[in-house]
Amino acid sequence: MINTGKHLQRRTFLRGLGTAMALPFLDAMVPATARANRLAKGLAPRRLAFAYVPNGVIMEAFRPAGVGENFEITRVLEPIAAYKKDMLVFSGLTHNNGRALGDGPGDHARAAASYLTGVHPKKTAGADIKNGVSVDQVAAMALGDQTRFASLELGTEPGRLAGNCDSGYSCAYSNSISWRGPTSPNPPEINPRLVFERLFGAADEPSDPALRARMKSYKKSILDFVQDDTKALMGTLGPTDQRKMDEYLYAVRDIEKRIETAEKNGETEIVPDIERPAGVPADFAEHVKLMYDMMTIAYQADLTRVTTFMYGREGSNRTYRPIGVPGAHHGLTHHRGDEEKIEDITKINVHHMELFAYFLDRLASVQEGDNRLLDNMMVVYGSGISDGNKHWHHDLPIVMVGGGGGTIRSGRHVSYSGETPMTNLYLSLLDRAGVPSETLGDSSGKLEHLTDL
Repeated sequence: MINTGKHLQRRTFLRGLGTAMALPFLDAMVPATARANRLAKGLAPRRLAFAYVPNGVIMEAFRPAGVGENFEITRVLEPIAAYKKDMLVFSGLTHNNGRALGDGPGDHARAAASYLTGVHPKKTAGADIKNGVSVDQVAAMALGDQTRFASLELGTEPGRLAGNCDSGYSCAYSNSISWRGPTSPNPPEINPRLVFERLFGAADEPSDPALRARMKSYKKSILDFVQDDTKALMGTLGPTDQRKMDEYLYAVRDIEKRIETAEKNGETEIVPDIERPAGVPADFAEHVKLMYDMMTIAYQADLTRVTTFMYGREGSNRTYRPIGVPGAHHGLTHHRGDEEKIEDITKINVHHMELFAYFLDRLASVQEGDNRLLDNMMVVYGSGISDGNKHWHHDLPIVMVGGGGGTIRSGRHVSYSGETPMTNLYLSLLDRAGVPSETLGDSSGKLEHLTDL
């Protein structure tokens, strides 16, 4: 355990037998005289998260009535109604580069590819893909040296990075919203076990093959390997920090148990021609919750400050039988006015939002100084398509939750006129994350009205 001076260093780790485990933000990491000014001095970092849902939503069930603070919560937003004062709902934001612009069909590929980049992807099914740098990676490149991981890219659905997935567009476009360069997509990791091992695996793994094998054969919890350091640390902490550590360690172990259950039961969904990695729960909701839990832990321990999460690849035909929707998602969105299909899509939209509410609950449950972790977050939830039946890329369904470290006045529905680029929002969020940028994709300037009407 690293512990120098009169208070804990922010980058303190618990160590044991090839394992290094980061700690959550504790009061002991800040001198007592500075605690009251913690936020003012920037000791609680501002984080970015982007959650993406494929195939658009039923806008009539999403878009609130009324603007400003007196907007009405709709059916799709109802699961996050408890966070009304923490949310900004946007209307009128557009991704013009998600449109055909002379390239013909391929709206789903363009929707995912342009969502965080604001760039029109090159239409090709070959290796000569070309897109832009996504907003998450702009932030990651600037903030990555302050955390163990510059960013995390997570998802729930397997996909390919080669071949034709949408009317002549490479699968790389449909399966990734994060791009570290014009030709370099960041495909999401879908296996919870691999994500857990990346976050909490050996930071200094023994070079001796026999020792590595012995560690693996123990099949212990990571908490067992760091128990000596944990015991020593807990004896030095005050009651509040002890409670934070108890909650943090419980959350880590809970994630471990759920991953182990999925692996033990062999609960993997069979997808034709695609091999699902071990440890992926068959239950979609449990899969999403596991990923959201690990995102929360990563923020709590300051392992990263930037994440992206894809509920599914764009054009996904996942079925949702547990909520009474046996039809394929993408197919249902081409409803042509069929009320039963519209109802099924609405159920899917509500289900996705219910899982998003779970993430918000987790972020709100973590205390960071005098505030919630959520207060220092900027969490954007949305899709690159509004009307899935018509493949519209304007008036996108976008909601953002979190206070951005006190830089955002939430609790409002803000409607923008005309073709306001979605990338204008991203520029404003980068500013608040401490990464000022002049342009991103097709941006035309910073987005107004995030702090006032």
